[in-house]
Amino acid sequence: MSLKIRLSRAGAKKRPYYHIVVADSRSPRDGRFIEKVGAYNPMLPADHADRIRLKEDKIREWLGKGAQVTERVERFLASAGLLPAAPRPTQTRQHLPKKKAQERAAAAAA
Repeated sequence: MSLKIRLSRAGAKKRPYYHIVVADSRSPRDGRFIEKVGAYNPMLPADHADRIRLKEDKIREWLGKGAQVTERVERFLASAGLLPAAPRPTQTRQHLPKKKAQERAAAAAA
């Protein structure tokens, strides 16, 4: 059984509220979970104290038992100092014009 520390959505339509839970990775997003270890309210301003609430001792306990974290929860834990920050991927160059378009632009500029 692999455990995940992840978000579980609650709240009304267009008013999201998330519980940070420890759950079996096979269970549904909003389904069965083992324990609530925090909460995330994206409707609050970024600097508000209650935007992200964590039970740090419980999270450390579950991480010690081998629970994995999702990307979003990993960011929350890194900002709280519970995990090292994951490296951010470098920006790809897919948004730039392709080779032939660059050649046409260079020819038009000359």
